[in-house]
Amino acid sequence: MQAIARRVGQQSLKPASPSISSLKSIYPLSDHCYGADHPRYGSTLATKGVGHLVRKGTGGRSSVSGIIATVFGATGFLGRYLVQQLAKMGTQVLVPFRGSEDSHRHLKLMGDLGQIVPMKYNPRDEDSIKAVMAKANVVINLIGREYETRNFGFEEVNHSMAEQLAMISKEHGGIMRFIQVSCLGASPSSPSKFLRAKAAAEESVLRELPEATIMRPAAMVGTEDRLLNQWARFAKKYGFLTLIGDGSTKIQPVYVVDVAGAIVSALKDDGTSMGKVYELGGPEVFRVHELAEIMFDTIREWPRYVKVPFPVAKAFAMPREILLKKVPFPLPNPEIFNLDQILAATTDTVVSENALTFNDLEIVPHKLKGYPIEFLIQYRKGGPQFGSTVSEKVSPDAWP
Repeated sequence: MQAIARRVGQQSLKPASPSISSLKSIYPLSDHCYGADHPRYGSTLATKGVGHLVRKGTGGRSSVSGIIATVFGATGFLGRYLVQQLAKMGTQVLVPFRGSEDSHRHLKLMGDLGQIVPMKYNPRDEDSIKAVMAKANVVINLIGREYETRNFGFEEVNHSMAEQLAMISKEHGGIMRFIQVSCLGASPSSPSKFLRAKAAAEESVLRELPEATIMRPAAMVGTEDRLLNQWARFAKKYGFLTLIGDGSTKIQPVYVVDVAGAIVSALKDDGTSMGKVYELGGPEVFRVHELAEIMFDTIREWPRYVKVPFPVAKAFAMPREILLKKVPFPLPNPEIFNLDQILAATTDTVVSENALTFNDLEIVPHKLKGYPIEFLIQYRKGGPQFGSTVSEKVSPDAWP
């Protein structure tokens, strides 16, 4: 036994095997040490896309694309569709999460075994963020929040976190692409704090990483959206829908799958999308009232509206903003009367005339009517095949 122990001890003192050396050459960051006094290096993003990283396989889920993407905000609405498309091409996706162990459960089935890697982290701990980015060569930031809570404000969630991710990616040394998802209408002069914070995040990211790609999606529509679902639930519960103002504000909603496809398309190109800003709006522009009509038509309910002037809507939403940080308990999340969204709704949110769009990414976005809003049939009274239809043009008051 002593002879065996001596042999094992001698083997453990031998230099690393060639296989381990080859792994270190693939992952040069394994010996990389971050510290409080670590210098902030210059940008090291590659000048070309990651398409050349495809190593083996036919390009499906069981292949290995060579892309290791850390997707911050992957457990959110857009995140699930982006993770699905990344995993479909053989990408290993690192999923940082801060909630319960169930928050990422729906993502694990989207990729092959071991390709979806959940990693618990603290967004306020820099070392925790570095740990989830250590092996990555692509970083995609989807973090965002349309309302403030007692613990997280607009500035921290939408700006400070994005700036921190850009700074860490800059010093990382192995990040080839950085994609920041912003919001259509982001502007330093916007009346919305959310849109001002998103604009500040864009500026900070491009200052740290001039080669980063900025995506500005419009209001996204899909099965788990927080637009048409909220409207339909409110209409089913109360029998009417509140329209802020007169419902004449123009918006350009986009199908969430198209936004995820645009991010993947930018990721796979030859670098032409680096350093550019894309505005991702749907093919059609609607007034809020017109979009509400489509929602009512789909759920087969007679449209009834209560138009709330902007000053009155602000008065309804103001108490939550005043009490948010003063009461010792969390307040309900705003749905219809969200003060920041009310302020944003005072101006049209459409794609700029000379902006880069889906066409520049070789993607044809879906029209809203049809499959993108088919999920609304779950709100039909009596089931998908039942309910009165607006097309009948029969007023409920005329019923016997």
